[in-house]
Amino acid sequence: MTAAENVCYTLINVAMDSEPPSEISLKTDLEKGEIKAKAEALKKVIIMILNGEKLPGLLMTIIRFVLPLQDHTIKKLLLVFWEIVPKTTPDGKLLQEMILVCDAYRKDLQHPNEFIRGSTLRFLCKLKEPELLEPLMPAIRACLEHRHSYVRRNAVLAIYTIYRNFEHLIPDAPELIHDFLVNEKDASCKRNAFMMLIHADQDRALDYLSTCIDQVHTFGDILQLVIVELIYKVCHANPSERARFIRCIYNLLQSSSPAVKYEAAGTLVTLSSAPTAIKAAAQCYIDLIIKESDNNVKLIVLDRLIELKEHPTHERVLQDLVMDILRVLTTPDMEVRKKTLQLALDLISSRNVEELVFVLKKEVIKTNNVTEHEDTDKYRQLLVRTLHTCSVRFPDMASNVIPVLMEFLSDSNEAAAADVLEFVREAIQRFDSLRPLIIEKLLEVFHAVKAVKIYRGALWILGEYCSSKEDIQSVMTEVRRSLGEIPIVENEIKKELGEVKPEDEVTAAPMQKLVTEMGTYATQSALSSSRSSKKEEDRPPLRGFLMDGDFYVAASLATTLTKLALRYISLVQDKRKQNSFMAESMLIMATTLHLGKSTLPKKPITDDDVDRISLCLKVLSECPPLMHDIFNKECRESLSRMLAVKLEEEKLSQKKESEKRSVMVQADDPISFMQLTAKSEMTSKEDQFQLSLLAAMGTTQRKEAANLQASKLNKVTQLTGFSDPVYAEAYIHVNQYDIVLDVLVVNQTSDTLQNCTLELATLGDLKLVEKPSPLTLAPHDFANIKANVKVASTENGIIFGNIVYDVSGAVSDRNCVVLSDIHIDIMDYIQPASCTDAEFRQMWAEFEWENKVTVNTNITDLNEYLQHILKSTNMKCLTPEKALSGFCGFMAANLYARSIFGEDALANVSIEKPVHLGPDALVSGHIRIRAKSQGMALSLGDKINLSQKRGGS
Repeated sequence: MTAAENVCYTLINVAMDSEPPSEISLKTDLEKGEIKAKAEALKKVIIMILNGEKLPGLLMTIIRFVLPLQDHTIKKLLLVFWEIVPKTTPDGKLLQEMILVCDAYRKDLQHPNEFIRGSTLRFLCKLKEPELLEPLMPAIRACLEHRHSYVRRNAVLAIYTIYRNFEHLIPDAPELIHDFLVNEKDASCKRNAFMMLIHADQDRALDYLSTCIDQVHTFGDILQLVIVELIYKVCHANPSERARFIRCIYNLLQSSSPAVKYEAAGTLVTLSSAPTAIKAAAQCYIDLIIKESDNNVKLIVLDRLIELKEHPTHERVLQDLVMDILRVLTTPDMEVRKKTLQLALDLISSRNVEELVFVLKKEVIKTNNVTEHEDTDKYRQLLVRTLHTCSVRFPDMASNVIPVLMEFLSDSNEAAAADVLEFVREAIQRFDSLRPLIIEKLLEVFHAVKAVKIYRGALWILGEYCSSKEDIQSVMTEVRRSLGEIPIVENEIKKELGEVKPEDEVTAAPMQKLVTEMGTYATQSALSSSRSSKKEEDRPPLRGFLMDGDFYVAASLATTLTKLALRYISLVQDKRKQNSFMAESMLIMATTLHLGKSTLPKKPITDDDVDRISLCLKVLSECPPLMHDIFNKECRESLSRMLAVKLEEEKLSQKKESEKRSVMVQADDPISFMQLTAKSEMTSKEDQFQLSLLAAMGTTQRKEAANLQASKLNKVTQLTGFSDPVYAEAYIHVNQYDIVLDVLVVNQTSDTLQNCTLELATLGDLKLVEKPSPLTLAPHDFANIKANVKVASTENGIIFGNIVYDVSGAVSDRNCVVLSDIHIDIMDYIQPASCTDAEFRQMWAEFEWENKVTVNTNITDLNEYLQHILKSTNMKCLTPEKALSGFCGFMAANLYARSIFGEDALANVSIEKPVHLGPDALVSGHIRIRAKSQGMALSLGDKINLSQKRGGS
């Protein structure tokens, strides 16, 4: 273990701008100062030693003038001082002065104050010199019988570390601690003693546990946690012991401590795969999620439940607990609800779908008209999507769900209403039996729809699926009701003139002349404008949309009326009724056209909408058979094709998921019999405690790929040249939120380099955590220096710096070697992610930073170029494969990714291959990147620029 990797017990903050004091002034303060002055001087000495100063002249001064003092602050500072001060001569022998220090600590171990005894025992855990510890052993043993628990528990820790490092000093430690444990009453002392036995003598620990296994549930939580760890380790090493301890683990699931319950549940799952064990563990996890208030805890435990579900045999057990899992929805946090609903969806089956849908319906109704939480709208949207998925997978449920959801079409939150509408559209197309119910409910809520987008969708559904004469008449009635009195222009002018003129003076003749004068006339006085705004509020919904200048809804209305009119003709034989319905439809279209051309709306009608309405008028006036087929058959067929493709994609993704989770066992695989398995083979499974510790320390062993590209060598960056006096190279380890630089420094000279310091600085959203400490390098020696850099956001960062050093015996200034820049790659933080088309469009509109990258590559195939960009940027293509298949000379695709910091990155690839230039023509076009932050957009653009050139070469 190098000096840099040794465990650091004490961290001391140093004020960087303070001037270092001289050795003489420190000596004076330590000798003659007051208690406060001595304490301050001692602090300065500690900081100077930590910064690499030796200060050998002060050691005797501190022993003579500071060590005998009884002040508690001084004694605490002295513990830190003795921890860091060099205790040996350069040849490795113990300093003579340390005998005096040892005697002082023997006295402190017999001090009447329990704090001084306890803190001295803690300090002894950090000593690495057996010569210092040997004379103190009788005093340490005596501390095991002290009246105060603080002293006893620290005595146990001291004995454990001494036994682990220097077993010869106390060979009977396990026996001593076992006897201590049997008679001890304090929970913290018992926990430390039991912990020592686990690591020093597991058999004794098991003997003790066997004697008190029935009382485990009465122990304190800290001791219970250690018992869980022991049981896990014993059963992991020797699976035949499982039956002996599994009852104890079951009992610990009922512990009052959440930490014990969590660990016990995790251990139970690893010890047994019996359905009762899995059910008990899952139930324990669910209780923890519901009772714990911290959202982070909820998310961690939910992840454990999701891991359980990944195992095929456990999934069936969890399916019976779906209703319990749904109790977690009482949590207001959106992320927790999202994960819970996803888990419930994954566990849905024909046995539990009815209850699940019932609970979700109740939750949806609860969210209605509730505005106390900002996430209510998002939650409602999430519930609607979950119910949608349930209904698609289990069509029998659709009839229960639709009436409840239809109420939300009139919701003020457009996103939730849009999800309901999408669900209704899919249901009405797939389930013929539900069509009358859906149309009836849709007509009921039609007049209350507030959002124009929802209104358009509802119009389309009514126009497409109303097949009876009564339904068609009902739609026409609702349209007339929603449009108000027609002709619209004439009616609106009458209203405006009614504000300033008496009713009887208004005549029809001058009406037409006033159309162009409306803009100035209506806003002539404050009185008339206030009234007109009141009139706007009173307008029927469809008229309100048209007056706001949204004529896309008029085009949609025209299409709907055309479909209905063509269907009405085929249903009703009476010519008068046919003509009447068609005339009414044409009048509505004509009046909307007239309104669009007038100056009444806030925005005039667009040419596209004029063309569509004119086309519909022409179709109704001529009724050609071809148009009848296009309007009434082709539209529905295109929808059914789209839904079929969507369903196929969903099934494909589910199949991939199930394939990923299914445990593949070959026919000729050997069968493992536990009784015949060698002990070494039993321990082949990974130790969960060890894995979690490694993960917490950020040193998880990743499985490296066999090829050189993925090996660690690929991440080594050369920082200096081979001819420089100091050669340096760095291995860059990216671990989510921080980067560890492991820098190898080689002295290539024949001189001793003193105070060799690695000085680093950062550019971008990176922050250096601590300054690396100086080193002394012997001739041709090498050392490793570690530096930690914190990362705050996803953008390209640069680490730059130099190595400065003094040459031993030289009189010149400090020498400096400038290092090459280290570029931190954005790809380490970006992960592929999915989102819906609506979410993509919404984010595209919201994000203000856009970076447009021109395609510059040697790749000649459009699909190959897209795959190369996906691979280079870690993004996911949202455009379905079917839409990208085939060749037509151009391609457009949407890409999406998410950073580990929760930042979204969107990209739109618009590329083409000019066919007229022949088969070797290069791909051209551009990629537009959008992100919330400027750094993300620029960094992603730079990455694409670099990779597309490399791909082309």
